Amino acid sequence: MNPPPLDLHAHIDVTIAAEELTALGAIVFVATRTLDEAANAIRRNDVTAIWGVGCHPAVAAAHKKFDADRFAELSAQSPYASEIGLDGGAKVPIEAQRRTFDAILRSLAESPRIASIHSYRATAEVLGCLEAQPVQGAILHWWLGDAEQTARALALGCWFSVNAASVRKEVFSRIPLDRLITETDHPFGDRRNGASARPGNVASAERAIASEYGLDATAVRTQMWSNMADLVGEAGCASLLPRPIRLQLMASGGQ
Repeated sequence: MNPPPLDLHAHIDVTIAAEELTALGAIVFVATRTLDEAANAIRRNDVTAIWGVGCHPAVAAAHKKFDADRFAELSAQSPYASEIGLDGGAKVPIEAQRRTFDAILRSLAESPRIASIHSYRATAEVLGCLEAQPVQGAILHWWLGDAEQTARALALGCWFSVNAASVRKEVFSRIPLDRLITETDHPFGDRRNGASARPGNVASAERAIASEYGLDATAVRTQMWSNMADLVGEAGCASLLPRPIRLQLMASGGQ
């Protein structure tokens, strides 16, 4: 039996019914924008959705209420940090964003997590932060870096998550297959999917990967789970994942 679709970055209302999440038929990692949202999200006990601890770089209120100790306390209860990073197009001053991101990276250096990192119009700055404070488990979501920046990211050990809007031949030509994981970034990264846009529906990203690397759909899904097993192993946070997901990772080659 094929493993379920794997969505490494999506946005979902924290009040969604558990039955609706299960009905997606996918494993979805859900990003939060503020620590208050994260505090509500991680109280849930979903088995197919993993709720992250985030501070969106473009949300001013998230920075105003950010507290490094609270981030660490919440992060101790989740294997996933998202949405974090820098946004060069935001109204929030980049200096304020960097203070928050640097504090988060210091926390993640001590307690690694699967860290989904936002870098819109700030790819060079994000890489500079990661070079100054390396972390395990860093995955660059919706990556728009050029060839030189992508090489820097690979040298740092970064992973990359791709969605329907970000799949481009030049991206694939620079990134090894074993460093990719699918995402939707619902409802932003899957708009071109129209009526089929929903968290967990990574079919368009899977098809693009299959076409680029000469694989069939089953091989792509298998590879994504193998990559995920390696990512979780690197971050060392498997114990915080729901048991069904741990079992799937073990079947995919994880510890």
